[in-house]
Amino acid sequence: MHCRPSVHALALADLTRAGYDSGLGERGCRSLVRLQRPFIHIQSPPGDWYDKPKWFEYPDSGGGGGGHEQLFEDGVALMEQYETTSDLDDLATAVSTLRRAVELTPHNYPDMASRLANLGTSLWSRFEQTGDHQDIAEAISAEQRALELTPDGHPEMAKRLANLGTSLWDRFKRTGDVQDIAEAISLQHRALELMPEGHPAMAHTLANLGASLYCRFERTSDLQDLAEAISAGQRALELTPYGHPGMAVRLGNLGNSIRARFKHTGDLQDIAEAISLQHRALELMPEGHPAMAHTLANLGASLYRRFERTTDLQDLAEAISAGQRALELTPDGHPGMAVRLGNLGDSIRARFKHTGDLQDIAEAISMERRAVDLLEGQPDMATALTNLGMSLRSRFNRTGDLEDLAEAISAQRRGLELTTEGHPDMAWQLAGLGSSLWSRFERTGDVQALAEAISADQRALELTPEGHPVMAKRLAGLGSSLWSRFERTGDLQDLAEAISAEQRALELTPEGHPEMAERLAGLGTSHWSRFEHTGDLQDLAGAISAKQRALELTPDGHPDMVWQLANLGTSLWSRFKHTGNLQDLTEAISAQQRALDLTPEGHPDMALQLANLGVSLWSRFERTGDLQDLAEAISAEQRALEITPEGHSNMALRLANLAYSFKTRFGSTRDIYDFTEALSKYRNSANYAFGPPDIRLQAATRWAGLLEEYNPDSPDILTAFDTVIHLTTLMTTLYQVLENRYSRLVDTSGVALQAASAAFALERVDKALEWLEQGRCLVWRQLTNLRTPLDDLRRHDGHLADRFLELSKRLEGAGSVRIAARSAMSMSEKTSLEDQARDHLRSASEWDDLLAEIRATPGFERFLEPSPWYSILPYLPEAGHGIIVNVDTRRCDAIALSTGRSTPLHIPLPSFSLAKCNQYRKDLTNHLQAHDYRERGSTVATAPERGDEFRGVRKLNHATVQDILRGLWKDLVKPIIQALGIANIPASSTEAAPRIWWCPTGPLSFLPIHAAGIYTSAGTECLLDYAVSSYTPTIAALTDRISSARPIQKAVSGLFMTCQPNAPGRSHIPETTTEVQSIYDLARMEGMRAQRFDGSAITSATCLDSMERFSIIHLACHAYQNATNPLESRFLFHKGSLDLLSILQRNLKHADLAFLSACQTGTGSEKLPDEAVHLAAGMLAAGYRRVVATMWAIRDEHAPAVATDFYQYLLDHRDPADGSGFDGTHSARALHHATQQLRIRLGNDSDESLLAWIPYVHFGH
Repeated sequence: MHCRPSVHALALADLTRAGYDSGLGERGCRSLVRLQRPFIHIQSPPGDWYDKPKWFEYPDSGGGGGGHEQLFEDGVALMEQYETTSDLDDLATAVSTLRRAVELTPHNYPDMASRLANLGTSLWSRFEQTGDHQDIAEAISAEQRALELTPDGHPEMAKRLANLGTSLWDRFKRTGDVQDIAEAISLQHRALELMPEGHPAMAHTLANLGASLYCRFERTSDLQDLAEAISAGQRALELTPYGHPGMAVRLGNLGNSIRARFKHTGDLQDIAEAISLQHRALELMPEGHPAMAHTLANLGASLYRRFERTTDLQDLAEAISAGQRALELTPDGHPGMAVRLGNLGDSIRARFKHTGDLQDIAEAISMERRAVDLLEGQPDMATALTNLGMSLRSRFNRTGDLEDLAEAISAQRRGLELTTEGHPDMAWQLAGLGSSLWSRFERTGDVQALAEAISADQRALELTPEGHPVMAKRLAGLGSSLWSRFERTGDLQDLAEAISAEQRALELTPEGHPEMAERLAGLGTSHWSRFEHTGDLQDLAGAISAKQRALELTPDGHPDMVWQLANLGTSLWSRFKHTGNLQDLTEAISAQQRALDLTPEGHPDMALQLANLGVSLWSRFERTGDLQDLAEAISAEQRALEITPEGHSNMALRLANLAYSFKTRFGSTRDIYDFTEALSKYRNSANYAFGPPDIRLQAATRWAGLLEEYNPDSPDILTAFDTVIHLTTLMTTLYQVLENRYSRLVDTSGVALQAASAAFALERVDKALEWLEQGRCLVWRQLTNLRTPLDDLRRHDGHLADRFLELSKRLEGAGSVRIAARSAMSMSEKTSLEDQARDHLRSASEWDDLLAEIRATPGFERFLEPSPWYSILPYLPEAGHGIIVNVDTRRCDAIALSTGRSTPLHIPLPSFSLAKCNQYRKDLTNHLQAHDYRERGSTVATAPERGDEFRGVRKLNHATVQDILRGLWKDLVKPIIQALGIANIPASSTEAAPRIWWCPTGPLSFLPIHAAGIYTSAGTECLLDYAVSSYTPTIAALTDRISSARPIQKAVSGLFMTCQPNAPGRSHIPETTTEVQSIYDLARMEGMRAQRFDGSAITSATCLDSMERFSIIHLACHAYQNATNPLESRFLFHKGSLDLLSILQRNLKHADLAFLSACQTGTGSEKLPDEAVHLAAGMLAAGYRRVVATMWAIRDEHAPAVATDFYQYLLDHRDPADGSGFDGTHSARALHHATQQLRIRLGNDSDESLLAWIPYVHFGH
């Protein structure tokens, strides 16, 4: 599993520091032991060596003189000589002689089969020594021909079957072709069937059959093959008399098979028996025995396997000793050399993990590199590459050298590419690659690497059969990866899944298992993380308990002791923060100091231990005021920073923590050095490109705050807030699905308003405007960017434009995926989900690269970059004003942008305040509940943002609706009207009232600015008497509509409408039918192109089709707003629903006006007031130039008349030159007129009447 960092980043409860570090600790290296395995399990060949794996057939005596007979006899004699001398020259001459004999032998010669068989055996023998593929191919060909010439019942049939089986087995070992091993096993089974009980070759053939079955098991993991292999090996051993020369090899081979069973069962009795058999085999072998190296190598593999399970260092020492002896006995060029090098490298790497001796890991890497070189083009190449990758990653974990990690990942990827689907090593290789990718993420913060790691871990787990001993390791590894992603994204689903996987891993880990401590600590860390996010003390108690137990199970001197101590220290520190118990903090510091003392100089975790000790010492200073603790904290954090390598993902966090310590000391000493250092470190943290955006944003905000507090006139405040706004945009990237983008913005809500407030204080209205435009409505701007017109780009480079368009569509679809609960998913479903997430990240990365490529093109340097404030001035609407109102804790201000003005006008609002704004909003909400203004029918139709629904309050002790509107008028709207010099327009005047586009911020977004005024029985003074109001999410959203305006084609000019009075599960709204019928009759009477669908006559698909064919749409229905994922917001029909995503995916290039006669379609999210999370903004993003929406519920009985008055006004004021066509150019004035007609009909300005006409609002141009 991944070794977790001992501690990790968090925002402390009082938000005073960035928090604990998440560097790569020894828990930060996934347990290498869990991933390693012997290079291969049987050294070549595992067959019956000393007993001659093949039988040689001798010529009959008295065969006669020269020619082919003599050649054959000479070849046989040379083979006998080779068996005695092992001289390869003798073998080469024998092969040549036997080949010539076969060539000269007549085809119908009665003994041809014997000569072919012996030629095959001699070629096989040479192949065994040289590995020449040509030899084994020729051997198999000769033996197949020999078998074809052998009649049924021939006494040599069994031998020839067995010999051909051995050759096919050998070729399988070199090529991995399962057809060869299947045929080998079949031939050996046939040979055994032909042998009567007591046949002298029975034991030999059983032994070789066992070896073949074992090999197939290695390839397929079929436990039935392994069981038959062990059974055959045991029978062979029973038939082998004491003192038989084949006894030693048969003991060794049976040991190999039983070791394999241990790998699948975890039964220590199996591995003990395997080692015992291999020891006995060695005892029976005289010095110089040809199988000595092979048996030593396998004994080393078995000892290593037991060490993995028990961590008995004596086993590891013996494994290394056996492996070294095996290597010494292996001549250069031997086919088994690579395997033995790899095995020994594995063992030495394991020793490195326990000793930390860099000489060990260097030696292991050297051996594994040699193994890779020797195995080029062979099936075991993949295994060799994976093991090399593990060793390189081990060295990276000790030295932090990113080159080692890059090479490790490259080797493991290559190994995986060489592994065929279905190969039993696939899961092991995936897990190894996942470990290395996880390490890259931990070191660099590369989220793409983490996504790949999780995907690899899940695939590895999916390929691991239930009950397999390695299942616990795979679960723990996946848990670590998911925990890391939670730490980066805060997604509690990931944490829940991590805890579930780790709990399962712990349940599958038997008592006494060497990895029990690691698994306890990992689970404890996950519980601690959940406590930090939920405050559940039960999680904290579980975390401390698990970590204390883990520490108890870790022996003194064990390398894991460091991170066990550090992990426990973290949890004790957390408990101190929660309870204030100094004893916990004292124990935390003691544990962290011990962890630091045990960390060797030069270890990459040294910085981590120092950084976390610094946090705890700072916490003690905060509690006791002891400046010595603060000095030690700064010293530790400075040292941590000095040894943190450039490019490390935790550099930003360490800079921010040190900055806070300096700031704290400055508060006590007023030493200007501390102040300067705090500013410097915050600035460096904020600008550190490799740090997580949230840490950098926190640092930038504190940098700006420190300047505002102690040097409010400093121009550096502007630089700091520039950085803040830039980092705010990085919090919501295309790498995330929409739902996560919105959830992350909750933590940064109000940052742009704070920045603008600082700019106003410095009299930089231009900066305030820039930041309010760039730091708000971030997600809608991203969606708009994905749908940006490409005419200019296409004219310059059509290929670039096509790539941009294709990638935009891909990202729009990926980003809108709904986050589903994963707890009930199967592993294959989770894997598929992770693959989708990985593809999403890859597409987002491609998008970044493509943007860089486009911006490198002359003329496109600012492609999709936020426009400077002055670039929007030429596109402001004529005869009107765009007004942004900034509401912040410290001050409130307005910015007015007007055609003809070259600069923005700053209008301070000293009488308005955030407190007033919040109170007005609270009072208005209470009135809406009391008067049951929740939806057009009778039930709430929004996705609640709180756990309970509002209860109506009938008796109110709050400000009246009239009070709220009066306050908005006196303190907010009237000062703006006066500053702009807008005069009251008498009712009798024919002069057109000027337009105002309101762009409110913060909680002001929920208040009806357009209705501000004094409403009394004695008379009124209100905004309606001065101007016609509209709203816009940002000024850029308005100017974009103006700059991209195109004439509406006559073919699409017209009105499409639908009424849906009976949506399932919603209240009955009968007047929608009246509303649509009235509009339809009016349109037909005026000769307009119109179409209507009622109730079940329409589906979402037909509605979308109609939206493409008509410039204006009118939807009279229920609506559902999803504040978490706005693209899931929808209009509810009798048959199904129409969601915003589906609308956005259509090419609505002729969209002009959308009238949304539904409830709360212009109401945003309380948590994200500056993101315009409502259907009206969504329809603007879909392409509509203007939208009529509602701030709260409208009365069903009023809606038909409002709609009819609205369209009548549009028709009365259309351009006569348009004939039967019309558009929404006058839609704001039409709505202004229609609502005033409703006000007149209501007959008074009581709260009830005001709430009836105020909710209608206009968005856009």
